[in-house]
Amino acid sequence: MHMTSVVLLLLLITAVAGPAARLLRLPLPLLLIACGIVASLLGFHIDFEPETFLLLFIPPLLFSDAYLMPLHNFRELRWPILLLAVGLVIFSTIIGGYFIHWLLPMVPLAAAFALAAILSPTDAVAVGGMIDEERVPRRFLHILQGEALLNDASGLVCFKFAVAASLTGTFSVMHASLGFVLVAVGGILIGMALTFGFNFINRILSRHGFDEPTTQITLMTLLPFAAYLLAEHLEASGILAAVSAGLSLNQSRVFGSAQTATRLRGSAVWEMITFVFNGLVFLLLGLQLPDIAAQGISTANQAGDSTWSLIGTIVLLTSMLLLLRLVWVFLISSTRYLIAKLRGHKTGRVSVTETAAMTIGGVRGAVTLAGILSLPIAENGLPAFPMRDLLVTFAAGVIMTSLLIAALVLPPLSRSLRHDGGDPVNREADEARRLLALEAIAEMERQSALVTKRLDENTAQQRAEVTAALIAEYRFRLRLLEDAPNDKLKAEEYQSPDALHRDTALARRRFEAALRLHLLRTERKALARMRQEGQVSDEIERLLTHDLDLEETALSGSARALPRHLHYTDGPKMCSPLIYTG
Repeated sequence: MHMTSVVLLLLLITAVAGPAARLLRLPLPLLLIACGIVASLLGFHIDFEPETFLLLFIPPLLFSDAYLMPLHNFRELRWPILLLAVGLVIFSTIIGGYFIHWLLPMVPLAAAFALAAILSPTDAVAVGGMIDEERVPRRFLHILQGEALLNDASGLVCFKFAVAASLTGTFSVMHASLGFVLVAVGGILIGMALTFGFNFINRILSRHGFDEPTTQITLMTLLPFAAYLLAEHLEASGILAAVSAGLSLNQSRVFGSAQTATRLRGSAVWEMITFVFNGLVFLLLGLQLPDIAAQGISTANQAGDSTWSLIGTIVLLTSMLLLLRLVWVFLISSTRYLIAKLRGHKTGRVSVTETAAMTIGGVRGAVTLAGILSLPIAENGLPAFPMRDLLVTFAAGVIMTSLLIAALVLPPLSRSLRHDGGDPVNREADEARRLLALEAIAEMERQSALVTKRLDENTAQQRAEVTAALIAEYRFRLRLLEDAPNDKLKAEEYQSPDALHRDTALARRRFEAALRLHLLRTERKALARMRQEGQVSDEIERLLTHDLDLEETALSGSARALPRHLHYTDGPKMCSPLIYTG
């Protein structure tokens, strides 16, 4: 099959798997892996090149996660994230390496360290596909995302040192530590430097009028690949360079002052890239599993071990990683609790449920597979990596086992996680909207006082009427936001006449937004019918459809900006906006 047909088929499977996972109520990563396994068993094979895989998939995905990472939360949780992303990786590599060598004496110690190192990175994407992110605490998600963002780099760096030690037969703790720092710092600096250059070029283009959204988005899409390639060429960490570029771009807020079209199109482009690449990663994993399993079983049988013994070893390795992670998470939470107590801060202990969820959430994924498959093979007279096929089988087995455990245990476990009352994101957003409304009202009052002095009476009256209407609109929005309930209070405390009046007004506003959206969709259908009947040309239809789309986007944003919750529990309720589906 031609490569073009292969790529198109993979994209089709990825696209269809999304709605199929919702219909079957299965985690999307597991469904894609299953699709890959079935395709492989039906004779569909792809030559997997780990270096190409790392270049094509990992940099944009990590860059996207870093660019979208909430920096405020990242700074607040920096110590738990760093202790998990770096400390746990080193802890797992050392303890896990000795455990693997003890469990499998035929595996050299350096090779055991290499396997333990490549098993240490986690995959937050897989976890995100198994839980409802709207129903779990944001802190839990931010820690998992931040850990996965950074431990890929630390795990791969440890892996490279272990592989080099296995091939050369020499290892120095001092040399490895110094090399780790140089590789990490080099990658971070390269990512920051390229982001600075991107921002500089973007400002020059914008200053001279070359600020087309397509140009800016294309340059941004190429940035993670440029950071990765340059860092790898200079023997630094390409993954850390891509992460650093995303975080630097996030910090600089270069698109904060960009055109509206650039922000909207850029968001759409990155959403598509993230969805497609995440899907392809797990699909390719499924395609490789049958061949990996066959090679591993053959190698184990040649060594005198049965298939069941191989499965038992994989289960033991997975249990060892879970135990090490559990111990590390418990040590971090206990240490933070003791430090807070010594400083006199009020803090609660991390519950058993939260500790278990954080432990199970350490799922292994794409980086582990790509790294283990990059082990040298026998070619051009060079020897293969010791026990390569067996190590690849163990890594693939641990990936599948961790995914299955997470798919079975994590969803019910995450639903019982402790919440801090309501959605903190919605509360913070409502408070920000309240402050923005106050700023807008103050600006209109200031402008009204300045402008009316310079205009004739008729024009001044017209502008005063318009300004008064807008101020009334903003004050109504402000009243809705200022009366927003505290989620920790009981619902019956909101049965006062003022609260019921607010709820009625809020329901009316939602109904109005729903009706406006329904009418816009009615107009769009009528426009399509007019084109079919020849009343308007294709060009006019595209122009008016674009205008309707922009108006619908604005209306949808206004509807989302309304407070989320109604207070009353009795009495008539206005219909939901969902009654109009277009």
